[in-house]
Amino acid sequence: MGFGSYDESEQRDQTVSADADDGVNVHENDHEGKVTFDSEATTDDLLSQLEEIKADAETEDE
Repeated sequence: MGFGSYDESEQRDQTVSADADDGVNVHENDHEGKVTFDSEATTDDLLSQLEEIKADAETEDE
């Protein structure tokens, strides 16, 4: 048999028993609220840091 061959008998009549209660509740840990971040840096300081990060990233790519 060639690459990727398999026993076809294993591929027939596959059934899955799943119970709705066994699933994951994606809303189990929902939180309502607000996230805030206080910084002493000015907008100009932050923009300057961003430009430095971008420049560093460009020099690493070269």
